[in-house]
Parts: sequence; C-alpha cells; structure tokens
Amino acid sequence: MQRKYSLKKNAQFKYVYRRGTSSGSREMVLLYTRSNTLKIGFSVGKKIGGAVVRNRVKRRLRAAVDPVIPRMKNGLYIFIARNPAVDADFTSLCKSVTYMLKKQNLLLQEAGKADS
Repeated sequence: MQRKYSLKKNAQFKYVYRRGTSSGSREMVLLYTRSNTLKIGFSVGKKIGGAVVRNRVKRRLRAAVDPVIPRMKNGLYIFIARNPAVDADFTSLCKSVTYMLKKQNLLLQEAGKADS
C-alpha cells in the first residue's frame, strides 16, 4: 500500500471511530466515514497477540486491501482485526475485504458494467 493512502494521525482515527459507520465479517470490522481523500488505517489490538503476531496480521491486511484501492470510493477507512484473522488464510482475508466494501457500497462502479 502506498504511503499517501495511509491514515496516520490519532485525531483522524478518533474521528472515524466516533463518526464512522461499521460493518463486520468473521475476520475484521470496517469503519468508514466520508471524506474528500482516500485514507486507510489498520488497527490490531493487544488481544490478538504479541507484537510479532499483530504486525504480521497488519501486513496481511495491508496486502489484502492493496488490490482494491483503485476501486474504493474516497473516504476514511479503518480495518480492525478480530481474533480469527490470525489463523485465516490470505484468500479469506481478501474475500472479507471485498465483502465488507460491497456491503457498504464503497466500491466504484466499473465503466464496463451497467446496473440492470
């Protein structure tokens, strides 16, 4: 994931936690707030495991989100990992990401496809 898409400031995280709408899957939760820019943050709590485990989960979440970034609508996103994300295989993480984005209607419509 490119650095320009990363949600960095604590104030931005607090804003999304306070104002964001959420949807969940087995492995993670997605919080979203409208904005003019696309920024994505990841949160992995201490209940998930030690630092090594948390960083591994965060890396895998970043890799799962990376392919869908060009299709995402502008806004502030936070992906919060749940315990099953530690043992989940990569394809299920990717499916969870796309499922939650579709569930909240946050993917841009592709030019070739028309709604019918």
